[in-house]
Amino acid sequence: MKKRVAAQKDRQMLILRGMNFWQYAILAVLAPFLPLYFANLGYSSSQIGFLMMIGPFVASMIQPFWGYLSDRLQTVKKIMFWLWILAIISSIALFNSGGSYVLTLCFVLAVYFFYQPSMPLLDSISVQSAERRGSSYGSLRLFGSMGYTVVSLSGGLLLAALGGITKLPYLFWAAWVVPLILLLFLRDEPTEGEGMTLKALKELFTNKSFLWFLFLVFVISVPHRMNDVMLGLYMKELGASDAMVGWAWALAAGVEIPVFALLGRYLNRIHEYVLIGIVGLLYTLRWLMYYVSDDPWMLLALQAGAAITFAVFWIVSMHYVARILPPQLGATGFSLLSMVYLGLAGMTGGVIGGRLTDLFGGASMYLFATIVSFIGGILFLATEAVSRRRGLKVR
Repeated sequence: MKKRVAAQKDRQMLILRGMNFWQYAILAVLAPFLPLYFANLGYSSSQIGFLMMIGPFVASMIQPFWGYLSDRLQTVKKIMFWLWILAIISSIALFNSGGSYVLTLCFVLAVYFFYQPSMPLLDSISVQSAERRGSSYGSLRLFGSMGYTVVSLSGGLLLAALGGITKLPYLFWAAWVVPLILLLFLRDEPTEGEGMTLKALKELFTNKSFLWFLFLVFVISVPHRMNDVMLGLYMKELGASDAMVGWAWALAAGVEIPVFALLGRYLNRIHEYVLIGIVGLLYTLRWLMYYVSDDPWMLLALQAGAAITFAVFWIVSMHYVARILPPQLGATGFSLLSMVYLGLAGMTGGVIGGRLTDLFGGASMYLFATIVSFIGGILFLATEAVSRRRGLKVR
């Protein structure tokens, strides 16, 4: 009997490794290459920035609903299945929109509306499964970085072999095959505690410390999400090939792997606000170097800075949310965090980045990023300093 339980636990972790790998492999098709696909259709930088961010933004507004529904029904598997099926159907419409900007906008909204909410749901069950097995979230999330790295690295070459960026739909649809099969074997994790209640939900939305944390995450995330959308276009403007754009994202994801693997073991020794504040200052230096560089190969190399910025920022943020919220609010809390990072910050970063690029050139958005990251880092550190002076813990 014990062997059977152990085998089921091992299988659950194996499935989650695979699902994290392919979830982020799909994202690696969308994030670096979809802007290039839209550019090939003749859209401007502002139009592409709006397209790439309006979907995540609108999806983020409804995203907490999916988290609430998951917590309420105590299932991640069934909700993810229908979200993924609807995302695939929406993508078929998107890639057959005939170049109409209005239709493209509508179907981009649909793709992200269904695809994006599955990410915090996968994070939620990954955190629960890892904790129950004495492991860490980072040990599963590192496979997401692996998937992103592999597809970013090979995506440009695969597209070139298929016939160019116009063949992006086939790469996107092929990436869905394995995760859909894995999802069939995923087991929902039972939730401890009293379960989701409206009272618990009200307490979450009136938790001032948690809401302040989400605001600070928003400040730090705006420059990062702006880079997510606009880097490929900026590198192309400087003479980079499609393959180079893919390599840039592969490098960023690849250097995150050891951080996700190792950092989770030491999180209990430091306070999250201090570490994220330091990350904000490191982001400041990173974006400043992007601002002064006009060589696409240098920009590619600077993507390695993700190891000491995004990877640390994200795993520490996930750890903080998991620590301060009860298990029955896990999916809702992670959905709110994802809403701020992918949606609110993404929309803001995409619109500002596209507008700055059109008005002043691509380098100007990195000057903006430098200033905002510095403000975000200082706010995190100041919050920690004020709480210590008052003899309080930031909870």
